[in-house]
Amino acid sequence: MSLPLYYFLAITAVYILMTWALYLPYRVAHLHFIVVANMAISGYFGGYAAINWNWPFLLILAVGLILGAVVAFIVSIAIGDAPTFAVVIVGFTFIYITKTVIENWEALGSTMGMFGIPMVNHVLLVAYLFVLVTGFFIYRFDNSRLGRAASAIFVNRELATSFGVNTKHLGMFLQTWAGAIGGATGVLYAFIMNSLFPDFFTFHIIGITMTMLFLGGYTTMWGPLLAAPVLWGLPLLLPQEVASWKMIIYGVLLIVILLVRPEGAITRQVAARVRSIVLRR
Repeated sequence: MSLPLYYFLAITAVYILMTWALYLPYRVAHLHFIVVANMAISGYFGGYAAINWNWPFLLILAVGLILGAVVAFIVSIAIGDAPTFAVVIVGFTFIYITKTVIENWEALGSTMGMFGIPMVNHVLLVAYLFVLVTGFFIYRFDNSRLGRAASAIFVNRELATSFGVNTKHLGMFLQTWAGAIGGATGVLYAFIMNSLFPDFFTFHIIGITMTMLFLGGYTTMWGPLLAAPVLWGLPLLLPQEVASWKMIIYGVLLIVILLVRPEGAITRQVAARVRSIVLRR
């Protein structure tokens, strides 16, 4: 496999997972940007553990997942049932705090970044296995009673509460799950790139994943599977002079899709139609 293809596939897997990490809390109308902080915390932990403690990759991946879940769970105790705006502010604050700590911690490379994270065989295979497992559980959730309860909360939180849905517990569950995905993805990203830079874990990744979420479709898990490879691959096909403006391109696309088709390219109706066609065959 050529190196450009390897990195295209690897980073596509990263963005699919991070977009799903945004998708899950948004099922109850929470834009939970703390998943980016989870990604940074677990990524830097994984890099440090590999370089200084010689921990094996799979152990680091498991611990990174747990670390992301624990951090998200502790925060969710306070914001599991908070308004969307409050969840957004908490997420941005955690990103800022995490980035500031990393930039002022010499053991983590400070502003220069962390280098020397060892290469791991088959990390691409592990990344896509994690995508498959994560996608399977999200699919089961979306088609379960909890998934229907999340849809009810998204439409009308008060009405869902009147039907006996525990909005806080479900919000905490989804935020914790999203944090676990973010933590594991941070470890995968560290071992894919073999280095880390604090500037990656800022509005850069939020802008890209938000565009993927809303362009692909926020009402179904299938949107990121379409949007991630398209949006990540688009700048690679453009001339360098145009590709350098990719964040502007993503921003314009996000604005246009929110104005023209806010439900995104793949809605639940589209997914159901495709599923019926496939089953008919």
